[in-house]
Amino acid sequence: MRVPAGVRAGYVVYDRERRQVVVRSGERRTFRSASVVKILIALDFLRGRERVTAEELAVLRPMLRSSDDGAATRLWRLGGQRAIIERMVRVVGLRDTAPPPAERPGFWGYTALSAMDVARAYRYLLERAPAAHRDLIMGELRKATRCGTDRYDQYFGIPRAVPRPWVVKQGWSGFGDVPATPCRAEGGVRTVSAPDLGLGRPVLHTTGVVGEGDRWIVVVLTLHPAGSSFQVAARRLTSLTRQVHQAANR
Repeated sequence: MRVPAGVRAGYVVYDRERRQVVVRSGERRTFRSASVVKILIALDFLRGRERVTAEELAVLRPMLRSSDDGAATRLWRLGGQRAIIERMVRVVGLRDTAPPPAERPGFWGYTALSAMDVARAYRYLLERAPAAHRDLIMGELRKATRCGTDRYDQYFGIPRAVPRPWVVKQGWSGFGDVPATPCRAEGGVRTVSAPDLGLGRPVLHTTGVVGEGDRWIVVVLTLHPAGSSFQVAARRLTSLTRQVHQAANR
């Protein structure tokens, strides 16, 4: 794979039909999660629940579909912040995932995770989670909106590089609170003690499940040079994702 100079990447493709990893590189490198951790937040919130109220769904839906940060913060506080990650590490069997630094307990996006652990989370969701929880989370991710609630364009990586059907949960951090070019909806398609979060450098991640029958779990995590624009980082990530997907289909 051609990883651009100055970019740190970790990626993995798991083939659910063959039940094996078919593409991998840097799969255990840790990155700060950005919004990818919202999958774990949702799984933890739903644990032990037999039904979800309309009020609860009104929080889960924008968090999963449109990566709403306010909704994530509400559920993060409700679940005990770092305790969410500690529970999910045990329940899912994560190896490289760690809660945010102790001095920043409210920063859910500073959770450390690896590409392999994200793939494990998707496998748990698809293969072991209660059917109702799987259907809710996957159903919302299938309806991922073009624009996030912060007006960043979510259609980078998998949505640009891989033909439908796909399900995605994207992540971005370090590009500013307001995008330079706001998204327009119309058109287009092992736990570590001191993880490297790449603070000061932007991250951009694309994760999801692609293909008929949700065959492939695809995870591509990237850390970009300081000062990289969102548009440039998105092009880099999309190109890498296309290569990774093509390699999985050889």
